[in-house]
Amino acid sequence: MLARLVLAVAVLLAGRGPAAAVSIPAEEFTLDNGLRLLVHVDRSAPVVSSYIFFRAGSRNERRGTTGIAHLFEHMMFNGGKKFGPGVFDDVIEGHGGSTNGFTTRDMTAYLNNFPTAALPVVLDLEADRVAHLAITPENLEQERGIVMEERRLRIDNDVEGAMNEALYLQAYQRSPYRWNTVGFMADLERITLEEARAFFQTYYAPNNAVMVLSGDVDPAAAHALVKKLFGDIPRRPPPAPVDAAEPPQDGERTVMVRKPAQLPSVMLGYQAVAATHPDRPALDVAAQLLAGGESARLTLDMVRTTEVATGVYADLRWGIDPDLFLIYAQAKPGKTADDLIARIDEGVSGLARGPVAPEELARAKRQLRIELLKGLKTVGGKANQLGFFEVVFGDHGKVGELEAQWNAVTPEDVQRVVAKYLVPERRTRAVLQPVQPETPASARPAAAETGAPS
Repeated sequence: MLARLVLAVAVLLAGRGPAAAVSIPAEEFTLDNGLRLLVHVDRSAPVVSSYIFFRAGSRNERRGTTGIAHLFEHMMFNGGKKFGPGVFDDVIEGHGGSTNGFTTRDMTAYLNNFPTAALPVVLDLEADRVAHLAITPENLEQERGIVMEERRLRIDNDVEGAMNEALYLQAYQRSPYRWNTVGFMADLERITLEEARAFFQTYYAPNNAVMVLSGDVDPAAAHALVKKLFGDIPRRPPPAPVDAAEPPQDGERTVMVRKPAQLPSVMLGYQAVAATHPDRPALDVAAQLLAGGESARLTLDMVRTTEVATGVYADLRWGIDPDLFLIYAQAKPGKTADDLIARIDEGVSGLARGPVAPEELARAKRQLRIELLKGLKTVGGKANQLGFFEVVFGDHGKVGELEAQWNAVTPEDVQRVVAKYLVPERRTRAVLQPVQPETPASARPAAAETGAPS
């Protein structure tokens, strides 16, 4: 979970002291049609990573078409006007590269990693599908089936996925964060071709996108190439703003999840803040203090001392809109969900009461910095975070402020945000009730025949 917090870069001063935080330098350009281009130069290897982010996540969906943003993550590999179906992957791989995509609540991103020499053909492929994506009945039905199967695997038949979906549906009433990016099965079944085409026309516009190039690339030459290939794609009217206003939560909410499993578990979600909120850094530090490694408070108490849990984690989700502060724990054999919640409550209230020792606080901040380093060892990692910050924070330059924000957090800040946000009145709990899997009829022993002998 902490990998999602990888949003800045630090440079170790080899043998001369602690890490020094720096920004990720990027030259920025804006085409006449509104496409934003960020270029980060890293000539440590002859490779380039390209990302294109569309402000088209599940928060941009409406009831009845949930899952359509993720559906397009799959649709985008079905070819365009110049490059036909199945060509995208073949061309990328034929040039020694790889390609992928992902969808979140806030965005959909498409990424390619490849040798420097392949930059022109990769951008040609990207421009073709952005300008001329083949949205056909055949393509829609093919990808619909794939996404429906993905929902079965990731949510319907996955314990933690089912708990996460149930938690968000109970925690939110109005915000589009309430539904999972995969969408509801009934909506996936009914999305029409007209709705798919309308979504693409609205959200896959150059003025709704951010392109990031990172690696062995010349900014001026890259700008000229992007302008040549993408410059004629027309700007479109901006999408309607998202209304994510959520009514205040008036008390703790609970949802029970019944799934085949061996052990109980709990997932707690506290109504928290958006990524740009000034309380976010202190909540980041609080997550580390609670469950950031073997020496964290909940881990020490629940896994090693009272032995009620096999494991525990805490994470503040970062989003454009206010997201949840999550705590998840799985019980050890013989322990219950109530045992887990009791220890979590004690650990959280203890953090709110204080004190927080200086070394404990320093350790949490060091762990956050280590996580930053892990995700930025490659040009792709840096490209990903530049685009994430541009979309979620509204400014890729904010990436350089993270460590200073964390370092400014005081023990009193931690106590204040824990006492304010991590309270039962702001909490939703998803509780797993393990059930025994049903035995298929074909595997059951035949029933004994009864009746009077003839």
